[in-house]
Amino acid sequence: MTDTPVGVPVALAVDLGSPVSSEEHGNCPVTDLLRRVGDKWSVLVVVLLGQGTRRYNELHRSIEGVSRRMLTRTLRTLERDGLVTRTVFPTVPATVEYALSPLGASLLTPIATLAEWGVAHGQDIVSARGAYDARSASDTADDGRTPVTTGRTDSDGADPESWGPTPRRRTAGDTTGRTPWPTPGVTSSSRWTPGCA
Repeated sequence: MTDTPVGVPVALAVDLGSPVSSEEHGNCPVTDLLRRVGDKWSVLVVVLLGQGTRRYNELHRSIEGVSRRMLTRTLRTLERDGLVTRTVFPTVPATVEYALSPLGASLLTPIATLAEWGVAHGQDIVSARGAYDARSASDTADDGRTPVTTGRTDSDGADPESWGPTPRRRTAGDTTGRTPWPTPGVTSSSRWTPGCA
């Protein structure tokens, strides 16, 4: 019997193994989708086209700050992925309209769910960032030293939770016999492996 974490959807409770290989992560369809919707303009273009068909110039005027080149690249990628359709009308000059495909329209519901979550928890995230920044600021001593958390005693018996010099990297040929300094704040138990998602 496998233990499914409480409150985790079944699709996300899959045992990914450890470590997740970069090849497995790169070939995951969820990773591919997150790359697509995680870029700067794709979600905004999908949402705008979800409100109705638009001509290229109308779409460009609707998005402040996007260059024509970037909008064209975004539209081509969304079209290649089957999320957007492009219709060219034989006029002089040619008229081009963009619309969501049925597949693109099906993406609106998950985007809306994510947007609702973001609105509901946006202040929680801002508060968490403030608390983290306050902790980070208090973790640095006035003289700029950083806390060392090795989880073990150095060869000279120093307290692993004590303040130490700025962490250094052990170089080839380093014969000091001392345990190399870890990256501050990163331990094997706190390292996050994103896995497939």
